[in-house]
Amino acid sequence: VQLQASGGGLVQAGGSLRLSCAASGRTISRNAMGWFRQAPGKERDFVGAIRWGDGNIKYADSVKGRFTISRDNAKNTVYLQMNGLKPEDMAVYYCAARTIGAMPIWSMLADERTYDLWGQGTLVTVSS
Repeated sequence: VQLQASGGGLVQAGGSLRLSCAASGRTISRNAMGWFRQAPGKERDFVGAIRWGDGNIKYADSVKGRFTISRDNAKNTVYLQMNGLKPEDMAVYYCAARTIGAMPIWSMLADERTYDLWGQGTLVTVSS
């Protein structure tokens, strides 16, 4: 089973992109899916996550009001709609899934250790 993140690219500041994260292979059971990003020379940061069972979504303060997570159960896909992109949003974006264990509590959603399956990342470049 693999996670495939796609949709990255080059966009001007203020523009939009939609990232997708699809699971290939067998259907996986998941309790949460998250998006993280890593800018050059920086640590990987939390962007947002959706708790699968109740649909609750958590966002990093830096993206609230600009980014939106959604899911398509039929397509086994999670999306990250990014609007109002800023140069500081430029990073490699990763999706991750929690396939083992119970549904995470709210505070765990932003912790990388919550997730056991990671995609390869997709690059988002924002020009000023």
